[in-house]
Amino acid sequence: MLNNSMTRDAVLSALAKHVGRENGVTAKALVIEIVGASCPGYERQLRQCVEQLRDEGIAVCADPAAGYHIARNAAELEMSIQFLVDRINTSARQVRALQKLARPGLTGQSRLLL
Repeated sequence: MLNNSMTRDAVLSALAKHVGRENGVTAKALVIEIVGASCPGYERQLRQCVEQLRDEGIAVCADPAAGYHIARNAAELEMSIQFLVDRINTSARQVRALQKLARPGLTGQSRLLL
């Protein structure tokens, strides 16, 4: 059962202690800070709260190198935006590659996968 303590407000309150890239925190550590324990379900709840905060215009940044943090300045925000754009581009490239694989099967051609 997931913890009801993982809310938008709890995440925002915890992130207030992590302003600036140098104060970033991993998802696991942030979950432990908020609910006192960690599991993948809690981390999923955290990501949902982060999405909500971003949708509301809160500058929540995250990347593997720095972890989650509130942007201290425009440069940090831009770094986070670029990280997300790079992820989008990687996903789009993977989709195109998979579409190429799927098309021969749809047209009746066979393909040997090695």
